[in-house]
Amino acid sequence: MSNTIPYQTLVVVADGGKAHLYRRTRSGNQVTLREERTMSPDSMRDQGPAGSRPAEQTGQQTDEASFVNHLAHELHNMHQHGKFEHLVLVVDPQTLGQLRSCLHKTVEAAVVRSVPKDLTNHPQKAIEAALSD
Repeated sequence: MSNTIPYQTLVVVADGGKAHLYRRTRSGNQVTLREERTMSPDSMRDQGPAGSRPAEQTGQQTDEASFVNHLAHELHNMHQHGKFEHLVLVVDPQTLGQLRSCLHKTVEAAVVRSVPKDLTNHPQKAIEAALSD
């Protein structure tokens, strides 16, 4: 299945509070990644909130929704500037659903694989192994 992840694919490993952006560095059966950067709500504070908070939502839920919205916008910006052609999403199931609803259609079309797992706090080798299965 790793053959479906082309060389130089952007791999996003995220949850509602953090995202690691990796690049696939080699082709072949074994997935090898290089971390490019980490994104967090703190690194996006200057972008402001994503909207008003519904009354039934907690502050943490609002922060997570805002982060996911900002992540989707950043992915769209990166795609528009030719920073990736193919995208893999490794995101916990709840956040993956939120992210999919925010993705621009051109970014959504670039997704070659989605893995509904929370691997954000796992070591890089564990992420590579999960994508190599």
